[in-house]
Amino acid sequence: MKNLICVSAPSGSGKTTLCKVVRKIRPEFIWSVSYTTRAPRKNEIDGEDYNFVNQQDFEILIDNGDLAEWENVHGNYYGTVKKELDNAILNEKIVLLELDVNGTSSIQKLYPDNSYSIFIVPPSIESLRKRLQMRGSETEATIKKRLERFKKEMEYKDRFDSLLINDNIEVAKNDFLIKLNQVIKGV
Repeated sequence: MKNLICVSAPSGSGKTTLCKVVRKIRPEFIWSVSYTTRAPRKNEIDGEDYNFVNQQDFEILIDNGDLAEWENVHGNYYGTVKKELDNAILNEKIVLLELDVNGTSSIQKLYPDNSYSIFIVPPSIESLRKRLQMRGSETEATIKKRLERFKKEMEYKDRFDSLLINDNIEVAKNDFLIKLNQVIKGV
């Protein structure tokens, strides 16, 4: 059963927005709440958007082998706890994971029979730049870093089971829901 749905996208491509929409429409899905060492953004809730921890606590998770995947992105750690995924597989529950490309790759390797991956992209790098600027939480230096990472992440798009272009949020939302329903039904 493909019940670990890995959603990846370059920063600013709309993966968080799409995942939040799906969480409202499909509340039976389990939302994988990643651990991170970065500071919360405005309106983010600890334990709901992320589990915000300090670097020492995150490194303990790494050392104990508690993480299915983890990565240092832009100087901050992000990771997913194995136990949550193992329980979902055991109980045949659908888990929605919002990950970077390396995190998805790790989940695919660890859970090849249970994972399905969706890569979301913006229509262009310029539209991505505008989205990042509109966030209001990014400096020009951070935007530049994210755009450089975008180019690298795009090299991974062929490793995903499905590609979704987010040009219009309503169209992307419908396409995303259709794809999730197909995966769940095994189509």
